[in-house]
Amino acid sequence: MTDPEALPAASDASPAVDERSIDPHLAALGETAKDYARNARAENTRRAYESDWRQFSSWLRRQGLPAEPPDPQIVGLYLVACANGKKGGASAVSVATLERRLSGICWRYRQLGEPLDTSDRHISTVLAGIRRAHGRPPVQKEAIFADNLRAMLAVLDNDLRGLRDKAILAIGFAGGLRRSEIVGLDCGPDQTEDGTGWIEIFDRTETSGATNESGLLLTIKGKTGWREVEMGPIN
Repeated sequence: MTDPEALPAASDASPAVDERSIDPHLAALGETAKDYARNARAENTRRAYESDWRQFSSWLRRQGLPAEPPDPQIVGLYLVACANGKKGGASAVSVATLERRLSGICWRYRQLGEPLDTSDRHISTVLAGIRRAHGRPPVQKEAIFADNLRAMLAVLDNDLRGLRDKAILAIGFAGGLRRSEIVGLDCGPDQTEDGTGWIEIFDRTETSGATNESGLLLTIKGKTGWREVEMGPIN
């Protein structure tokens, strides 16, 4: 059985090359290719996939089953075990979590060069049955409106912490931002290395008879790339 911990942390895959026989230019290209491969998936997604594989590997060891080669029937049994919970009292996982775990298993098998056939009936039919038996419609979060936001802002103090919290709430509401996008905002493009965006503040100016209104410009890195969000004054 291949030890998953011995595999590269993020090898979204570059072909094996004998490093003794390549020139420095190709070696540099190889390192760049690895960097691009690491950026092919978000860090949180990679961590989740690695966790999925560890859980699957642990289940295989407890059952005395091999991890390689990928066996659709074994994977199907694992999905059933997760959907039904464990005798020790662990609760069953949701269908959404189950589908994510399957994605993580497929991802790792691709890194091993042995793709898992998810169209095999032992996986596809079993998963369809689990969806039918355990699937639930997604829970929609109730949206807040301007009156709700004003009520939230009214209970906050006007000290430094309160003003910070007011700014977070107001910017998040006006920009329609996710929590991860809010916490990743910096005060400028070069403030930190791990920021996922930054804020630019523009003051009201008058030049050549034209008035430029004050406001904010958010530059945010999302799942689909960079985007800009323009915001007018928040009163």
